Amino acid sequence: KVRILHGEVLDAEGNFYRDNYRGAKAELQYVCRDGKQTWHPQLTFFGFRYLKLEEFPGEAKPEQFTAIAVYSDLRQTGRLRCGVPELNQLISNIFWGQRGNFLDVPTDCPQRDERLGWTGDAEVFVKTASYNFDVEKFFTKWLHDLAADQFESGAVGHVVPDYLQNPEPSAAWGDAATICPWQIYQTYGNRKVLEDQFKSMKKWVDYITHATTTPDLWTGGTHYGDWLGLDAPSGSYKGSSNEDLIASAFYAWSTELVSRAGRVLGEDVSEYETLHREIVKAFRAAYPVYRTQTEYTVAVWFELAEHPQQAADELAELVKKDGCRLKTGFVGTPFLLHVLSRYGHEDLAYTLLLRREYPSWLYPVTKGATTIWEHWDGIMEDGGFWSADMNSFNHYAYGSVADWIYEEAAGIRPLEPGFARVQVAPKPDHRLGWLEASIETRNGAVRSRWEYRENQVRYEIEAEMPATVVIDGIEHQVPAGNYIFWGKEK
Repeated sequence: KVRILHGEVLDAEGNFYRDNYRGAKAELQYVCRDGKQTWHPQLTFFGFRYLKLEEFPGEAKPEQFTAIAVYSDLRQTGRLRCGVPELNQLISNIFWGQRGNFLDVPTDCPQRDERLGWTGDAEVFVKTASYNFDVEKFFTKWLHDLAADQFESGAVGHVVPDYLQNPEPSAAWGDAATICPWQIYQTYGNRKVLEDQFKSMKKWVDYITHATTTPDLWTGGTHYGDWLGLDAPSGSYKGSSNEDLIASAFYAWSTELVSRAGRVLGEDVSEYETLHREIVKAFRAAYPVYRTQTEYTVAVWFELAEHPQQAADELAELVKKDGCRLKTGFVGTPFLLHVLSRYGHEDLAYTLLLRREYPSWLYPVTKGATTIWEHWDGIMEDGGFWSADMNSFNHYAYGSVADWIYEEAAGIRPLEPGFARVQVAPKPDHRLGWLEASIETRNGAVRSRWEYRENQVRYEIEAEMPATVVIDGIEHQVPAGNYIFWGKEK
C-alpha cells in the first residue's frame, strides 16, 4: 500500500507541515498489486511542494516520484528578467502562482479546503495575468459564469462559480464585473468581451446605485475593506482604511468603465457619465483628507483626488514616514507603485519593490518561496507560521506587482486596445543593473531592454507595431522596427 500526504512547506526544524490545509486531507492511497506499477491520480489535484510517505512498500527513492503541473492550457506571452536574482525569483513565483491557480477557474489558492474563484483576487491580478499568458478565452468563459451567477439585484458573488450564494457583495470583489472585461478588452482588443458583459457591467453599477445609503457614494453594506492591510487593528484581517471611501472609489471606477465600454459599443451611456461626475463631486466633498497608504492610492489611481500630484507627494511622504514599508492590502497593493511612479516617485517605488525585509515582495523569496504567499510573512522572521486558519503559500494576488514591472520599469503600455499602438517609456533604476521585458500581443511582439553602461543607459526597443518611445522625457514616434537609444544615467 502507498499512502502519500501533500504539504507546501517545512517547519523551522525541517519537519513536514500541513496544518494550513485545514479540512483538506490532500492524501493519496493506492493499493498495489504484484510487480512494477506506474500510476497517477486522474480525478483530483493537489497544491503542494513536498510529499510525505506515510506508507510505502520497500525503499522509496526520489526518482520514483514525478510531480505534474496541472493548469489550463495557456500560452505564455510575457517574459521578465533583470540583474537582481531575488527579483527574478519573485517573477518566477508570480508565473508559477498563476499556473498553480488557473485551472478552469482563477482560484485564490490550490491547496486548502477552499480553491474557489474569488472575484477580488481575479480583479487585482487580471492585468498581470493577461500580460503573462494568453488568458482571453479563460477570462471570457469565467466572466460568462460571473454574469450567469449574478443576482437579480445585480449583486456579484464573492466567488465564481458562486458556491457561497452570499447576496451581500463587497466593493473591489464585485467590481470584477467591470474591471476584468475592460482589462481583457484593453489587452486583446476584442470588443466581444464588452458586448457579452455590458449588461452585467451595468447591472453591477445599478445595484450599487440602489443599495447605497448615501446618494452618489457607496455607504453601508459589508465589505472586505483593504483585506490583509498591514495597518489592520489587532484581531482584524481588514486594514484600517475607510471602507466607505474604498467602496465609493470602486463605485466611481466601475461607473467610469461602464461609460467607456458603452462608448466603444456605441451605446447611450449619458446616464452613467452624469452619475460618474456626481460621484466624483460627492467623493471629493466627503473625503477631502486621506489617512492611509491605500486611501491615497485609490483616490489618485481612480482619478478622484482633486489635486493628484499633491496627493501622490503626500503618499510618498507617508510611505517614508512608515519606514519605506508598504502597509497596503488587497485593495491598495496593486496600484501603490503605479501611483508613486506616475507622479515622479519611481525611486521610492523601486525601493519598495527591492526591499528584502518584512514586509516586502522579496521577503518571502529570502524564506525560500517558490510561489506568492497569502501573507507577507506566512513564515515569520523567527521561523514560525501565521495562524493555520488562513495561511496559503500559493496565493497569486500580490503578484499583481508584475504589471508595474511591465508598464513602468520596462515602460510597455498599450496606447490602443490590443496594443495596436504601444508606448515604451522605461524608467530605469541602477539597482537593477539591467531589465528586459517582452509581451506577445495580438498585434505583434514588443520588447524593452535597458542596461546601465558606465555613465549612460542603453535602451533596446523592439516593436512590431507603431510605437511612441519616451527616453529622458523626449518622445520619438517610430514605425514598427528595432531601435537603440542612449540616455542619461538615472
